Amino acid sequence: MAPRGDAPAADSASRTLVLGIDGARQIVQCGPNAKAVLGRAPEELIGRPATDLVGDEAKAELETLLEANGAGQERNGVMGVLRGDGGASADALVTVQPMLGGGPGAAPAALLFIRVELPPSERYQDPALMRRALMDDPLTRFGATLDLDQSARGLVDVVVPHFCNVASVLVLESLVAADEVHAESGSAVLRRIAVTSDDGNPAWTSTFPVGEVLVFPEGTPYRQVMETARPVHLPHITLDAASEIGRLWRRGPAGELLSDVSMVLLPMIARDTLLGFIACTRVPGFRKFDAYDVEIGMEFAARAAIVIDNARRYSRERATALALQRSLLPMRLSAPSSVEVRHRYLPGSKLVEVGGDWYESIALPGARVALIVGDVAGHGVRAAVTMGRLRTALHTLANLELPPADALHVMHELMIELGEQEPHFATCVYAVYDATTGTIEIASAGHLPPLLASPTGDNEYLEVPPAPPLGVSGGSAIESREFAVEDGSLFVIYTDGLVENRGRDIDDGLARLQKIFGRDSVDRSMEDLAKTTLAGVYADQHRDDIAVLIARLRRLPQDRYSSWTLPADPAAVRRARGLVSTRLAEWGLEELDYTTELLASELITNALRYAHGPIELRLLLERTLVLEVLDRSAALPRLRRAEDDDENGRGLLVVSQLAHRWGSRRTAAGKVVWCEQIVPGVDPDASEQVPAWPEEAWPGELHHRE
Repeated sequence: MAPRGDAPAADSASRTLVLGIDGARQIVQCGPNAKAVLGRAPEELIGRPATDLVGDEAKAELETLLEANGAGQERNGVMGVLRGDGGASADALVTVQPMLGGGPGAAPAALLFIRVELPPSERYQDPALMRRALMDDPLTRFGATLDLDQSARGLVDVVVPHFCNVASVLVLESLVAADEVHAESGSAVLRRIAVTSDDGNPAWTSTFPVGEVLVFPEGTPYRQVMETARPVHLPHITLDAASEIGRLWRRGPAGELLSDVSMVLLPMIARDTLLGFIACTRVPGFRKFDAYDVEIGMEFAARAAIVIDNARRYSRERATALALQRSLLPMRLSAPSSVEVRHRYLPGSKLVEVGGDWYESIALPGARVALIVGDVAGHGVRAAVTMGRLRTALHTLANLELPPADALHVMHELMIELGEQEPHFATCVYAVYDATTGTIEIASAGHLPPLLASPTGDNEYLEVPPAPPLGVSGGSAIESREFAVEDGSLFVIYTDGLVENRGRDIDDGLARLQKIFGRDSVDRSMEDLAKTTLAGVYADQHRDDIAVLIARLRRLPQDRYSSWTLPADPAAVRRARGLVSTRLAEWGLEELDYTTELLASELITNALRYAHGPIELRLLLERTLVLEVLDRSAALPRLRRAEDDDENGRGLLVVSQLAHRWGSRRTAAGKVVWCEQIVPGVDPDASEQVPAWPEEAWPGELHHRE
């Protein structure tokens, strides 16, 4: 059986008695409802001291209120008042309000207001009071938010205690998931998003927990309201009926709580679509729901449905916008095992979560990595859309293994084409680090110079051949430059928002960045360096977008790769097999021996057939096993399917079937054809994951937290 009601006075209907007090603190006037409020007739109160209204423990407090009246001050307090009908004392809000008047020398009089809670049997008696409590300010207050959960919590806080003792809100699961909401049947999946009770009894929240996803069984009133989309009115749920609900639901405690209660289920309908319902319950000891209560409740539910629908539509649009914006930035950063990469991203506006800046770290075959930072001119959504196009295009060009200068030239042509529709330009710096040779090739299009900090503590901004921004016609061609990198050096590329703002000159910003990566940066962690880089920028409300990419560059250990020069002789195939087999035995990868020898044979044979001069064979053990063949021909191989009577043309088909990946790229002296195999027990995709976003851990998260 549900617990009997014991609601607090602060949120429930009440009765007020008004008494007139003279200067001697005697009761001289009394309201006609004294019997209903205090259980005493008015004539019993007139002429008695005001302190007789309260018990001994409250007399001093009431005296204090009356003394303040002499100074013309209004005072109030909560104290226990005595009832004259033998009932226990009741807590009441007592207010003393001074009144001025009377003849010369007369003491100030006062009005004494005594407000007591209605007994349970008399709550919910006044329909006008309930309607005003439900429809006026509270509805406007909880309807002011567009958050679905907050709206639901505000809704139940209005319904309880003005309309019922216990309330819960259930909505379609598709609504919570920000999906399209369609007409649903009684078997629809629902989620309970808010529950409250006026007495704070934990049995209600434990039996009907918030966040529960469920489908109500047939034969229950909850299933009925979803099937009919009409209110379900249960004036009195008997013990047997409650037990049956608990049995069908396979939830015994629900049957116990619903025993002897009065309940009404109010469907929430907006735009001719059923969104869910509000379950309202009055426990034993309170007036049962009647038809007029259902009418008031449905009027409230209709307005509440509009609030829920607005919150749903806002949640869906916001989820769509966030998904689109966040998809513009990389979900992960990949690099060779010897290279450690960290990033920081900060949009300049809180209205959008992604701006025109972007960053990339893309692991390339042969223990190489492409490090990219770019900046589209402008702010907001337009710049973010252009950034997304450029990032996708540049990611594709990097995977095609174009050299940095060639890739930026293609990007320049793309920006000119985009500029025909809407003027745009962007700056970008593109670097490729080779962990086998310890060199880095850099090309820049109107971007700020990269910073290279050596392990000895020295640092410098690298001088890259200048070129105009992408999309700006004229000026010099984009060229690249190669630098030798000391093992363990820090390489930093960034956008102008990091080093320039309204209150700081760009030279000062560059000097600050150079100081951060000074001598003490050698021993600091990458995460600490990334945090220090953005220190102090969060307070700047007028900053530009910021993107920073920091890489600690280390060469691949010498025992993890080998290189051999072979003559242009058919016997080189046999020698290549022997070299590969010996090296794999040293690495403990005998199980890859046969496949790797076969791959080496096919690639060496192709090089002998289509190229002239010596051939270089390289074998690298990184997260994968990479086999590379370098020759003097610039013609890239093409995979084709040989006919049954063809004598050749099957080599690359064999390579594509046996290797995890394969590809080719041009070099200054010719080309490289490579293939990659999975190393047993090693994750080939162990890259730095950009933190997952769900509720909001994403690259620009700190922008909205600090």
